[in-house]
Amino acid sequence: MAEVYYVGVDVGTASVRAALVTRDGLLKTTAEEPITIWKPQPEHYVQSSTEIWQKCCTVVKEVTSGVQRSQVRGIGFDATCSLVVLDKNFQPVPVNQEDDPQKNVVMWMDHRAAEQAARITNTGHRVLSRVGGVMSQEMQPPKLLWLKENLKESCWDKAAHFFDLPDYLSWKATGSITRSLCTLVCKWTYCPPDGWDSSFWTSIGLEDLLENNFSKIGSMTCPPGSPLAEGLTPEAAADLGLNPATAVGASLIDAHAGGLGVIGADVQGFNLPGKGLPITSRVAMICGTSTCHMAVSERPLFLPGVWGPYLSAMVPGLWLNEGGQSATGRLIDHIVEGHAAYTQLQEQVNQRVPFIGVNIYTYLNSHLALMANSHSAVDLLGSSLHVWPDFHGNRSPLADPALKGMVIGLSLSQTLDDLALLYLATVQALALGTRHILEAMKEAGHDIGTLFLCGGLSKNPLFVQIQANATGLPVVLPNQTEAVLVGAAVLGACASRDCRTIQEAMENMAKVGRVVQPDQELQSFYERKYKVFLQLFSHQREYQALMKH
Repeated sequence: MAEVYYVGVDVGTASVRAALVTRDGLLKTTAEEPITIWKPQPEHYVQSSTEIWQKCCTVVKEVTSGVQRSQVRGIGFDATCSLVVLDKNFQPVPVNQEDDPQKNVVMWMDHRAAEQAARITNTGHRVLSRVGGVMSQEMQPPKLLWLKENLKESCWDKAAHFFDLPDYLSWKATGSITRSLCTLVCKWTYCPPDGWDSSFWTSIGLEDLLENNFSKIGSMTCPPGSPLAEGLTPEAAADLGLNPATAVGASLIDAHAGGLGVIGADVQGFNLPGKGLPITSRVAMICGTSTCHMAVSERPLFLPGVWGPYLSAMVPGLWLNEGGQSATGRLIDHIVEGHAAYTQLQEQVNQRVPFIGVNIYTYLNSHLALMANSHSAVDLLGSSLHVWPDFHGNRSPLADPALKGMVIGLSLSQTLDDLALLYLATVQALALGTRHILEAMKEAGHDIGTLFLCGGLSKNPLFVQIQANATGLPVVLPNQTEAVLVGAAVLGACASRDCRTIQEAMENMAKVGRVVQPDQELQSFYERKYKVFLQLFSHQREYQALMKH
């Protein structure tokens, strides 16, 4: 019997990736294509849905070129929670003043709608209880309100369909305008089983979205992994190089796909606390440009500053809480690339190019190990340098977009050693941010015993070890480094009916690679560093208050 496969497609912030995945969750082939990001104004980040779909087709054709089309049983898409705007003919509508119709995607990290988000928060509407009490400008309602208030004639009046990017890809593949509960519940304030709250949209000035049973933002919904329409349309199948009617699963936000790719793995045989480690004792951390912290529970838990509880938004039947950090990989890059010694760092790395796997971060990790020498842990080098990491505002648990980054302990020196120490302090700050989020989750009733990491930063051993050390929790890494792609393929497996449920598909396809244990000897060090971390933000708020008078 010929092997069967599922295709997972992941549209991240800066690239589109695809993987051909076996029924056991092994990645047979992968491909990646960059996508364009335009920044027409400060805090504006836009993309093209047309370009994104073209790149999806390119990578899918590449990963499936070596197998028979009949062997591909299903396909699943995940993407960033960006906003796609189309007209009544499903053609792109521009989302910026340039009036370029190809630039029709307001990216997830676009912060143009900060003022609209604050106004929505100030309404105190009941739907806000499911987003930690604060509306983020990274969600869709403030972005929609911004478009209405700033681009009424060129965008708002022409728009007939507002899609979350994952749902746009599902529509492009199948012609179905059914939205995934993942996107609508997490980013649009939809709440099953009641659906849309008309009073919310009216209260914020978007009552026109009520027309025709909310047709512009979604009148039909289904859980992630549900089969959509009749599968791939003939046109989409031709674009992707697959058979028409190939099963397509309702999509996921990219972080949630990463959650599916790791959180359901069988941990028997690994040295972990607790028998069997129920899925509700795990936090999936999807660490890339930003980081999402996903925890599921059997009953709804409300947490200030943490999104959710969302029913069936990731794992059907379970409630999801989603914490997050707006800039993690992006912050590390910003800190390292902006340092005076960055050119020197690049020169050192280029001299070692013949050695496979050497990049600026593997070099910095080895440089820190040399600085620490064998007598002490690398972590202790961060004793007198402290970072507050919210250079792009705080998503969780403070939900304060006005917070800024802080660095305490700089000198006039600008050596490669100084760059390495600043990199270390930034990684430690991000790990302490995770601890901050986990403590809020525990206070609300979550019983967290283990972290399950995936995404780009999970490939950095120093980042992983410091997450374990700073939180005091073991970190589980998947055996497939591209767990987000496995999660997207889980959707295809579910839609094909080869697996009856998302949970069954996860158990078949998510596998543990290794477990990283925390260094218990560093517990006291991180207790003290965490106290400094908390004081940094309280001091920042004091400074803000002082300067208001």
